Amino acid sequence: MRENDLIESGNQKIEWARNHMPVLAIIKEHFEQKKPLKGHRVGMALHVEAKTAVLVETLASGGAEVAITGCNPLSTQDDVAMALDTRENISCYAKYACSNNEYYEAIDKVLDFNPDVTIDDGADLIFKLHTERLDMLPKILGGCEETTTGIHRLKAMERDGALKMAVIAVNDAMTKFLFDNRYGTGQSAWDGIIRTTNLLVAGKNVVVAGYGWCGKGVAMRAAGLGANVIVTEVNSVRALEARMDGNIVMKMKEAAKIGDIFITTTGNRDILTKEHFKVMKEGAILANSGHFNVEINLDDLTSMAKSVRTVRNNIKEYDLDGRCIHVLADGRLVNLAAGDGHPVEVMDMSFANQALCVKYIVENKLVNGVHPVPNELDIYVAELKLKSMGITIDKFTPEQDEYMGGWQHGT
Repeated sequence: MRENDLIESGNQKIEWARNHMPVLAIIKEHFEQKKPLKGHRVGMALHVEAKTAVLVETLASGGAEVAITGCNPLSTQDDVAMALDTRENISCYAKYACSNNEYYEAIDKVLDFNPDVTIDDGADLIFKLHTERLDMLPKILGGCEETTTGIHRLKAMERDGALKMAVIAVNDAMTKFLFDNRYGTGQSAWDGIIRTTNLLVAGKNVVVAGYGWCGKGVAMRAAGLGANVIVTEVNSVRALEARMDGNIVMKMKEAAKIGDIFITTTGNRDILTKEHFKVMKEGAILANSGHFNVEINLDDLTSMAKSVRTVRNNIKEYDLDGRCIHVLADGRLVNLAAGDGHPVEVMDMSFANQALCVKYIVENKLVNGVHPVPNELDIYVAELKLKSMGITIDKFTPEQDEYMGGWQHGT
């Protein structure tokens, strides 16, 4: 496709997303009027696709200069990246299927842009700042982190005294994780799996590794598609919750023997390894919906394979001497590497939080450490979303307020 055609394709995708993100539209209108980000530079490492582009446009409308690259080598949509790069005050360095070296070169280009605010999905910008670009830290006002895996990394840094900047844990906002992680991942993971394999889900044994909010969403949608859902967990409370939600719960070494489709959602490494591959059924399908491609141990699988070949776009077949296992999207985020990511309306709330938190960072002096999203911003996003859906809700009467806030009332 020619460059102009790619740019037009990207613009069409962005327009479609923009038209279905009413909360961000309200924030953008406010930003255009007040210019709260004027004079600031925002460096971003996010999945470069249409919904992210609407966030970038929103920040630029607030007066910011923005530089962005991808946070996953396989999630960038080149047409969207090229369209973004034509916008005033926006520079985009992302490209699809970049090498590991190219990926980190692009991270460096974003940092060369000298941002004073960062937005991460997985904390790669922040990690780079703390390992190779330490000289930049004094001028960083703060950052935002989008995903669970990134928050885990940042809290580990904070615990070890290694975090030298303020970061807002956008992932932990109620209007993010309750919807993005559960309904977003639940729908988009299956969208990526189904469009890639074109196989039936009903009647199959689906193994979901991890029952956090992402795992809950994947399991819920699997059940809705008619699958027999098996959950593996290391947390006893979540395992109990999974069972009472109607799922079968067992150890992965047992689930590996009977699973037809495996989806990892833990954020941890080595969830599926050699011991599991040895006992898997012919034709087993493996997909990952955790941030990094470490949950399925592909080194183990490759070492066991007689041959490896691509049998369909985004599907690699590992022949274990006559018994074949299929891996989707090279073990990377299946919803983005093999699909379009979370539904637009869900990301409307997540990216509204991002935009508001960037504004909060430039207007407040934050101490180093991981900070929650201010509750008033979280509630504001929920209120805007309800309004956009035409939903009104009740309010406490003064008497109810007094009753709930007091202790004098008995039975």
